[in-house]
Amino acid sequence: MYTIGQVSEMFGLPISTLRYYDKQGLFPGMERTSGIRKFSDTELEALRVIECLKKSGLEIKDIKRFMDWCVEGASTYPQRKELFEQQRKTVEAEIAHMNRVLDMLKFKCWYYEQAMLDGCEDRVKELIPDHLPDGIRRAYNNAHSN
Repeated sequence: MYTIGQVSEMFGLPISTLRYYDKQGLFPGMERTSGIRKFSDTELEALRVIECLKKSGLEIKDIKRFMDWCVEGASTYPQRKELFEQQRKTVEAEIAHMNRVLDMLKFKCWYYEQAMLDGCEDRVKELIPDHLPDGIRRAYNNAHSN
């Protein structure tokens, strides 16, 4: 069993956040001794899932619904699986978007490095898009895709 302070340190979360999660019903089976929260391995795993879902863009009310489904039992497996599939798709789309952003940054770093070597942008502009080095061309193409 862990205290709220220990869990706060383990997860790098403020104690107030853990209290808020508890008040929202995200730790339905949490044990208390004289009103003091005691986090078991079950709550730690729940917190890992909560933080994952939060980082994937899910709101607390939807995470609460997921936790309610967990309490309901096996009959909610399809809903839980669908929720994770949807969040996976959301994260994959965000990763693809961020990869395009990263590729634009890579391309522009290379572009300005070349411009600095040449003292102007004339030569480097002539290379776009067909005569860029392979890796830079891939980055350029990805950055300019929809």
